[in-house]
Formats: sequence, C-alpha cells, structure tokens
Amino acid sequence: MNAAVLVKDGSTTTITGGTINSDASGANGVFCYGGNGGKNGGSGDGTTVVIRDTKITTTGSGSGGIMTTGGGITKAYNLTVTTSGQSSAAIRTDRGGGTVTVDGGTYTSNGLGSPAIYSTADITVSNAQLISNLSEGVCIEGKNSISLTNCTLTANNTKRNGNAKFVDTIMIYQSMSGDADSGTSSFSMTGGSLISKNGHVFHVTNTNAIINLTSVAVVNEDESKVLLSVCADGWNGASNIASVNAHKQELEGVMLVGSDSKLTLNLSDHSSFVGTISGNIVNAAGDVVSTQVGEVSVVLDATSTWTLTADTYISSFTGDVSCINNNGYTLYVNGSAL
Repeated sequence: MNAAVLVKDGSTTTITGGTINSDASGANGVFCYGGNGGKNGGSGDGTTVVIRDTKITTTGSGSGGIMTTGGGITKAYNLTVTTSGQSSAAIRTDRGGGTVTVDGGTYTSNGLGSPAIYSTADITVSNAQLISNLSEGVCIEGKNSISLTNCTLTANNTKRNGNAKFVDTIMIYQSMSGDADSGTSSFSMTGGSLISKNGHVFHVTNTNAIINLTSVAVVNEDESKVLLSVCADGWNGASNIASVNAHKQELEGVMLVGSDSKLTLNLSDHSSFVGTISGNIVNAAGDVVSTQVGEVSVVLDATSTWTLTADTYISSFTGDVSCINNNGYTLYVNGSAL
C-alpha cells in the first residue's frame, strides 16, 4: 500500500486544507484501507478518512486521487483532485470496496484507463465537477454502485484501454478479475449534466446493470448518437443485461442491444425518448458484434412518449399506443406491426 497519506488499522483521520502531491508509481494521494483483506462485501475495521478543502495531485501510474479499499470509509468535501497517470481515477476504489461520500469539488483525470470515478464500492457524489480527458467518465465493476446528484460529468474518451472494444462515457461491466463480486451494478444520476464528447454515452457488458436517470441534461456530442449499448465486449462469463429507468427525463439517440443481450426501458413521470433501438453493432475496433436486436421490453406510463426515428423491432411493449409517435416509421412488437 503506497500513498502520500495512508490511513488504516481502524483509525480516523481528518485533513483540512493544504496540498498533497505524489509522483511515484502506485502512489495514491490519500489511501483509506479498511482492513478486510480485500474481501469483497466484507466489513471493514472502521478506518475513516474525512478530508475537506484540500488540493491533491498525482502524476504516477496506478495513483488515484482518493483511494478506498478493504471496506474503508472516505468522506470528501470540496476537494480539487487532478491525476495524470494510467489507471489513476480521481475517485478510486479497489478490491474489498468500501463507502465513499463526496460533496463538492472538482475531480479531473487525464490518463489512459483513468475515469473520474472507478467503483468497486458504493460511491455517492453530490454537487461536484467530474472530468475525464482521455478515458470513461465513470466505470462501475460488478456488484457496486455510483450515485450522482447535481453533478456535471464530462468525458472525452478517445482511446481504448485493455480488453475494451468500445469507447464510452459510462461503462458498467464485470471483468471477472476478482476485484468485484458479480451481481447487479447500479448507476443513478439526478439533476446536473452528463456531457459525452466521444463514443457511446452508456455501455453495459458482462453484467446486470440498473441505470436510473432523473432530470439529467444529457449532451451527446458523438456523431453516432449512440445513447446506450448493451452487448458483448472484451470480457465474458456473464450476461449483458440493462434496465434503464427514466423519470422526468429526456432521452435521445440510438440504443443498441446485441443479439445475446437484454434491455428493459421504463419511461415515467413525463419522460420522453426520441430514437430507435437496433441490434446492428460494430465496435470501435471495427468488428461486427451483432446484426440482430436482442430481447427488448419497453414500458411507457401515460405521461411519457416515444418518438421513432427508424423502424424498430422490440420483444414487448406495455403502455398506451397513443404515447408512441411513429413519425413515419413502424414499431414491430414480437414480429408484428403495432
């Protein structure tokens, strides 16, 4: 365990103000280790870091800004965190997980494979600026979660890393490395802005993911306008399943669902989707992933709408057909035109 500041053995450390710098490989800025020996889902020993109004800068590879593992507890307020190395998320967790709460501040990552947030834990962030200049904005691995409230998340993912065959802003996956238990992954965002400059906005592979969006301003600057892809990627051993729950939410673009994958789309509380769902998928490496759409279920409540932008094939539809604007196209449900 290498870090500029290392907290462990059940202690509680409070840091206020100041500057923390690290320039070595594997040297996290502030490392909270909860002592559970890397047992995913295991309780920690109570080790807690409370840090506020501090500037943290790391330049080496494997050097997160604030790092939590082994069931540790990190509470961060109004930090300015900048990382530039590979595999150096600004808000970082690893095997054994823990609980991370962030309120306020700016968290910027600049390296390859370095999202603003990497979650193998339960992470809650409010009122923060999250910026990734080369990698995903956030990654969730396995049975873990990220919840954002009134945040601005901006990502410009321009270079694939490791096994990844896609570029995306929010990646939800299971690597099967043992760093995270398998199970349901969860991403929730309420308010704020999600700005995706390159690639797919959401990408789900090799896990079961729940995506909850409420009143988020989604800006998709990529020319492909892919809002979501659920399909095979560079990992295997589990299914590709996503449930998207939109509340008071505007969505636009293409949702891609591979032939071996599953999507449930729920629109409620005056939500809208302008777009189509397709199974024609080519990854960023140029490989054909799928040519047929997988299992897709769409549920609209009476206040929500779907405007088609192409002929679309889904497995099931629940709702009032008057909530669908065909826009000159045809929706096929289980092979029959609706």
